[in-house]
Amino acid sequence: MTKETEQAANPDQDVRVPRTAPPAVSPTAPPAASRTAHLRRSTHESTVEVELNLDGRGDSQISTGVRFYDHMLASLAKHSLFDLRIQATGDVDVDAHHTVEDVAIVLGDAFNEALGDKRGISRFGDATVPLDEALVQAVVDVAGRPYVVHTGEPEGQAYVMIGDRYVGSLTRHVLESFAHHGGIALHVRVLSGRDPHHVVEAQFKAVARALRAAVALDPRVKGIPSAKGSL
Repeated sequence: MTKETEQAANPDQDVRVPRTAPPAVSPTAPPAASRTAHLRRSTHESTVEVELNLDGRGDSQISTGVRFYDHMLASLAKHSLFDLRIQATGDVDVDAHHTVEDVAIVLGDAFNEALGDKRGISRFGDATVPLDEALVQAVVDVAGRPYVVHTGEPEGQAYVMIGDRYVGSLTRHVLESFAHHGGIALHVRVLSGRDPHHVVEAQFKAVARALRAAVALDPRVKGIPSAKGSL
């Protein structure tokens, strides 16, 4: 008796239909839409152009006129795996403050634009990063509600000049400007550190790693990662 004849003779028989397995979704698969931004901002104090790709490889081309800041932004790109191009000119002959701040503003705006509607992302990220004697923890929530808590820098760090134009107080200002325009709740704690260069660089690297985790696409996340249904 054929299989078809047997089923016809026994209509109440439980007939199992082979189940087709859903296609596997790789957690490293690229997003359907490009998560990129290209912004330009010009004021009487500076002109800043930023190109950002959240799904890059950590490539960077940075020129701000403040060499130490270039180094920090290149580290941010490398450890977040963001592709980042920044071209900035400003009145650094007066003070680095304007250019450093304006770059952070445009970078935050670009981050917010590139992130789009935030569907499928992990949303939260945290990292603790050492650099020799320095140790820094960064925790982020990219939900669109900016807030910054920044603690633990060694006494006097804000007044130290690193390189020829970057003063230590700029680090907190960069974090505040970037987080405000990027819509990021950002907590940074310097747990230890002595060398001013290491203290700053560990902060940029920790923030980079936290952002990398937060923007990562999780195949288990359906839609917006919020119980409210929107961010």
